[in-house]
Amino acid sequence: MAESTEKVTPLTGTRRLADAVRAAKIAAAQRSDVVVDIREADRARLEILAEEMKPIADELDADDLFDFVLSGGATSRYWVDGTAHVTMARDRRTYRFVRETRLGRVTLAESTEPRKIADYVTTYVAERIVERDKAFAVNDGIGEKASDPARTRTQPERGVEPMAASENTTASQDGPDRGGSRFIVGLVWFLLGTVVGAGIPLLLSYLYLL
Repeated sequence: MAESTEKVTPLTGTRRLADAVRAAKIAAAQRSDVVVDIREADRARLEILAEEMKPIADELDADDLFDFVLSGGATSRYWVDGTAHVTMARDRRTYRFVRETRLGRVTLAESTEPRKIADYVTTYVAERIVERDKAFAVNDGIGEKASDPARTRTQPERGVEPMAASENTTASQDGPDRGGSRFIVGLVWFLLGTVVGAGIPLLLSYLYLL
């Protein structure tokens, strides 16, 4: 048990030392107007945010959509992806979460607490993942297959013959017979009418002679 305690203690001390160094940089920047100290203080504050975001960054380490990188230069930035990053406002205490768009820079959130900004960034990351999944769903062709009438046409159950084909067959078979029977009936009535029409004058002439 003593050995395990000795192993854990240096790690904890290293973490506390890093936090103390950041706090010293921030305090030095507040007491001085030197540009270098101000930059160091901004970077130290963004490192605190990076520590808050480390679990999310480790989980999405293999995802090319996100960066989770702290950049230096004249203005330190914590990059979330190619368009969104966190920087320090002019008061050097406020975290500003912004995104570059076609219409310009848009401020998504502001707070003096790194944990709140970390929550905003986490929500943004989740929304980006959902948007990407929807974009993949549009292009994977599954929706087109589901909406294709030829693929969604219901198939006849096993052992049940389709009714449409039998009805069409019956109609095609009955059609010529019904037409032929009607023709025969009409022809019979025509002949009867001819016979009756010819027989009436003969009957009248016969009665006249009597």
